[in-house]
Amino acid sequence: MEDEDKQALAALSSVPPPRKIHSYSQQLRASSTPITRVAIRKHSLESLPNPSTTTIADHFYDSSDDEFCPITTTSSNNVKEDYVNLSAQGNANDQNRPFQPLTEFIGAGGGSGIFKVPKRAAVHPGRPPCLELRPHPLRETQVGKFLRNIACTGRQLWAGQESGVRFWNLDDTYERGHGVGIRVRRGDEDAAPFHESVSTSPTTCLMVDSGNRLVWTGHKDGKIKSWKMDQPVDDYSPFKEGLSWQAHRGPVLSMIFSSHGDLWSGGEGGVIKIWPWESIEKSLSLKPEERHMAALLVERSFIDLRAQVTVNGTCNISSADVKCLLSDHVRARVWCAQPLSFSIWDARSKELLKVFNIEGQIENRVETQSVQDQPVEDEMKVKFVSSSKKEKSQGSSFLQRSRNAIMGAADAVRRVATRSAGAFVEDTSKRTEAIVQTADGMIWTGCTTGLLVQWDGNGNRMLDVTHHPCPVQCFCTFGTRTYVGYVSGVMQILDVEGNLIASWVASSSPLLKFAVGDDYIFSLASHGGIRGWSITSPGSVDNLIRSELAVKEAVYARRDDVRILIGTWNVGQGRASHESLMTWLGSVSSDVGIIAVGLQEVEMGAGFLAMSAAKETVGLEGSAIGQWWQDTIGKALDEGTTFERMGSRQLAGLLISLWVRKNLRTHVGDVDAAAVPCGFGRAIGNKGGVGLRIRVYDRTICFVNCHLAAHLEAVNRRNADFDHIYRNMVFSRSTNLLNAAAAGVTTAVHMIKGSNTPNAPNEEGRPDLAEADMIIFFGDFNYRLFGISYDEARDFVSQRCFDWLREKDQLRAEMKEGKVFQGMREAIIRFPPTYKFERHRAGLAGYDSGEKKRIPAWCDRIIYRDTRAGATAECSLDCPVVSSIMLYDACMDVTESDHKPVQCKFHVKIAHVDRSERRQVFGDILRSNEKFIKSKLDELRYVPETTVSTNNIVLQNQDTCVLRINNTTKDKAIYRIICESQSTLKEDGNDTADHRLRGSYGFPRWLEVAPAAGVIKPENYAEVSVHHEEFHTLEEFVDGIPQNWWCEDTRDKEVLLVVLVEGCCSTETVRHPVRVRHCLSARTVRIETKSNGSKKHRSSVARSELRQLSTSSDKSDL
Repeated sequence: MEDEDKQALAALSSVPPPRKIHSYSQQLRASSTPITRVAIRKHSLESLPNPSTTTIADHFYDSSDDEFCPITTTSSNNVKEDYVNLSAQGNANDQNRPFQPLTEFIGAGGGSGIFKVPKRAAVHPGRPPCLELRPHPLRETQVGKFLRNIACTGRQLWAGQESGVRFWNLDDTYERGHGVGIRVRRGDEDAAPFHESVSTSPTTCLMVDSGNRLVWTGHKDGKIKSWKMDQPVDDYSPFKEGLSWQAHRGPVLSMIFSSHGDLWSGGEGGVIKIWPWESIEKSLSLKPEERHMAALLVERSFIDLRAQVTVNGTCNISSADVKCLLSDHVRARVWCAQPLSFSIWDARSKELLKVFNIEGQIENRVETQSVQDQPVEDEMKVKFVSSSKKEKSQGSSFLQRSRNAIMGAADAVRRVATRSAGAFVEDTSKRTEAIVQTADGMIWTGCTTGLLVQWDGNGNRMLDVTHHPCPVQCFCTFGTRTYVGYVSGVMQILDVEGNLIASWVASSSPLLKFAVGDDYIFSLASHGGIRGWSITSPGSVDNLIRSELAVKEAVYARRDDVRILIGTWNVGQGRASHESLMTWLGSVSSDVGIIAVGLQEVEMGAGFLAMSAAKETVGLEGSAIGQWWQDTIGKALDEGTTFERMGSRQLAGLLISLWVRKNLRTHVGDVDAAAVPCGFGRAIGNKGGVGLRIRVYDRTICFVNCHLAAHLEAVNRRNADFDHIYRNMVFSRSTNLLNAAAAGVTTAVHMIKGSNTPNAPNEEGRPDLAEADMIIFFGDFNYRLFGISYDEARDFVSQRCFDWLREKDQLRAEMKEGKVFQGMREAIIRFPPTYKFERHRAGLAGYDSGEKKRIPAWCDRIIYRDTRAGATAECSLDCPVVSSIMLYDACMDVTESDHKPVQCKFHVKIAHVDRSERRQVFGDILRSNEKFIKSKLDELRYVPETTVSTNNIVLQNQDTCVLRINNTTKDKAIYRIICESQSTLKEDGNDTADHRLRGSYGFPRWLEVAPAAGVIKPENYAEVSVHHEEFHTLEEFVDGIPQNWWCEDTRDKEVLLVVLVEGCCSTETVRHPVRVRHCLSARTVRIETKSNGSKKHRSSVARSELRQLSTSSDKSDL
């Protein structure tokens, strides 16, 4: 700072500018209480009145200044008062003690653009009302319990978590939350009642087998487990798994049931295994005491597809981890999606059909040999002086040489880190993240660029569309609708052609999974919240629910009060005593619940700045001195007993830390951190900002510690630094947060969001800070006093004429013109300028009186913005955060730095929602409007009228029969064929026995049905080939175990196929049963024609004739 200020003062004229007497006289004329000036100038602060005992009435403010407004806030009449327990805020007497809020100055320019206050309402106006099955829990409460995926069984919603599984009975979705049975656990207080399993390894994937009433889960330890849907549960004991076996060495990343009922699983290194249904079925039939034998039975039956296609160490498929598997039910195939490639397999024969990349280009071979690492040059040996003779001759300044050295060192470390971290890493800008099959049989994939790609069943790229620039996270389908979830929390609805139907922000966090229930599309966000979206949305039902929820706001609205203490100090690379910290923070913290502390110049110097920049490039931050400051401040705040440290972030010399009173801890969490460098080409952290974002009573508060550009004349640079920080601060998980153990599944998605900086805004293109309910900026902003000499400034300070000095404050002038801190507020300053002082000299005599004589200035400031769009507003769900300032002062007795520490205490009123109560109100609204809602749902229950050509089919060896499905209406019909049962014929041929289901209604191996799903155009038909095919095992031995025992036997067999028909968005389905019998012998079999259960359909006996399947577009869309 010495050299910088010397240059700044040298650039100024030695003659002070003329004083603007008219501004003072104008103020005096408007004054009703003249200010008495002291005749004798005193350079001591001892005789000055204590600002803490001075009231607003003691001072006069220009009435023509509209920016000055006293804080007058009242409670909303329609908000239920439910104040926080006083013990959560400290001393009860202090909390109840009345206070006079300080007068505030409001900057201009806050009503538009990114500085506009975010809209808040009792019901979100920009999206359909939703059922909050599990409201957003605080991240810190989810350590070891993060939800990873969800799946719906119809009347149950299952979720996989880091410690097992849980499920909700959807009949209880509108009940008040009471945790697991009758036990309440943090994070689930407001969740609908649910049941939880015994503890297991983290669940990585989840799959529903409706045919066998089972839920299958894959786990991080490589195991696959089954869970019964209908098992009896109680409120006290966790339920247990059924069949369990070791499937992979690493985590099970994806699972599906193929069209023939086999379980396919994918893991790390591109490993794909098949678990034949015959072995699973036999293991499921064993008794619980035979569990070990059942596991061995399945473990030894697998088929390793990767080993099957590997020849001489070369494999035809990628060695990247399996991202997801997809069962193509239409063509009896299985798709394996890896980040940059795809492979298609025959579900029946297990043969590899095609391998191609994300561009659709066929890949014949993929080498698995590892690439040897190239030697990395030692680029850390960077000279800190220029070696160019030309530069030396030009006489570069010390500042320029320092800048070159720091940038060179940081760039060298960055290059070394990049090389060592992966010089041969493939381009991942188009990685595949999700895959789904739509009703027309097409395959859609989503990429990290937001690109949606349509493929036909043979892997040919058909269509590319982009509706949102953020990475795709998940898909699901309902009828002809496709739901897309993005990392930004945006949820979109598309038709089968990829056209956008609707879009809204479904969550503030990335959407991880979708699940389709009877009446809802459920979405799981990365923070663990689960919401249900009506299948009618968007529509008229949404408007009804939204309006009634708004009317009943008083039922579920709550309000709590929190006091926040902010401290900022430029420590000038020094250290503070315990007494100084107590004066600054400890003495005023007895009644506060949250304390945020910002330090500047904790540590400086070219070497430190270079190392700090290098560490930031590889995700590291912090220093030993920074840790010392946090520990020392923690001692002053009685950390561990009274307060708990929540998080911190350090960027070079900038440090921000947060403490929360222990009794308030249950309502505070979701701590995220951010850093934006502004120094030396926006790359070095000698200037910039660090921030922490937290949730308090479901409201977002951001704390930002800034150190802006120095020098008197650098006003525009300071304004630009603020703008750069405001626009580019993107919050994400920090390695230095104390709750880092709670990373779980959210780490990846936060990394994705963080990597998009600076272009990682939300749907509306607004920065993260713009969406916060409250922002508090504090730090060394470096704004100075202009148009005034050193002597004049000291004279005004000694006479306590701060109102005159404020006229010379650069920051106030810039805020008044709307150039910086647009629309934000600051309490009227009533303390002396906090810069610049000589260290260890108390009183006014401590101001810089040396050769430089820096003009005193209010460099250290605290400025905020809440949800008030105007000067005053009531605290309500429409304006949920209303703040007033109780204290704004500087600690003039602290002398360890050339700056004085500043403190500011806020009294914050927070209106929020009782989520459990609102869910109950949501259910009451649905029940009270049941007739109207039922009429809307009836529109979705419509199923087009269809007929099938027969309900009985007899096949002999290699026979094929064509089943025709006719759509007699003018609406599209969606059909899907499943195998509802399988049996073998008895010797007499009259009866059947051994009825059983394959996995997920899969077909037996001897039967091929194609296409087994599709869309039938209006007044058209679809032809389905039903073909008998001989089946033999691919190998006599699999993993050294004889496999003949699960070969198909040679007895006559019979299956019951069911054709399920629904409309484009039907909630109901029409069933057409079709009995298929395979007769191995040549004896005559008599089959009587049976009704298929529908009066509008006729049945006939099919002859076993060979017919070609026609796939022309005038019949059906596949």
